[in-house]
Amino acid sequence: MVLLLGACPEYGCLVYEYMANGSLDDCLFRRGGGPVIPWQHRFRIAAEIATGLLFLHQTKPEPLVHRDLKPGNILLDRNYVSKISDVGLARLVPPSVADNVTQYRMTSTAGTFCYIDPEYQQTGMLGVKSDIYSLGVMLLQIITAKPPMGLTHHVGRAMERGALGDMLDPAVHDWPVEEAQCLAEMALRCCELRRKDRPDLGTAVLPELNRLRSLGEDNIQSSRVDLLGIPRMDL
Repeated sequence: MVLLLGACPEYGCLVYEYMANGSLDDCLFRRGGGPVIPWQHRFRIAAEIATGLLFLHQTKPEPLVHRDLKPGNILLDRNYVSKISDVGLARLVPPSVADNVTQYRMTSTAGTFCYIDPEYQQTGMLGVKSDIYSLGVMLLQIITAKPPMGLTHHVGRAMERGALGDMLDPAVHDWPVEEAQCLAEMALRCCELRRKDRPDLGTAVLPELNRLRSLGEDNIQSSRVDLLGIPRMDL
């Protein structure tokens, strides 16, 4: 989570720690001509977001639902370490409800179009899996760098044709397509229309994202070893 440093009630402003690389949205779409985010960093960022989200969902005594999870609300520091920001729309789910059905009826929905849980939008029933839908859309954007509108449909069709590679961000030239497909499959599961069909964040989503994160970190380490010319048997 991004660190809150202070507030200015007179002007309605919050002061957060400085995040040198701005938002994930800006970086993915390279606004301002920034560098391409390597796939290894993207896998790590995905795992970091899920870790922060799980922290919110495990808040005691009441789970905290973000309600507006999107790339624009993920901030990156100078090392591209990601943190969740803008919890202004977040809602606490009453423990009496959370312990039973982990959902809570709201009189009006809130969030950003294309990222809002369809079931929450239709029924007003809020729960931790409302955030899982938003996470799924964002995971697809992390690997495709495409706008969210219709993205689940386009990725799903590409995977049916065995052409996911055509959907991956072309600015990255060394995608591990098999692992990217694992991430896409998990993301599409997160984007199921029915909340009950979405995977659990702690037991299903995060373990898979951590596996992909480790794969990326191992790849970076191997590349460094190759650059240094150190024989692998000596490691």
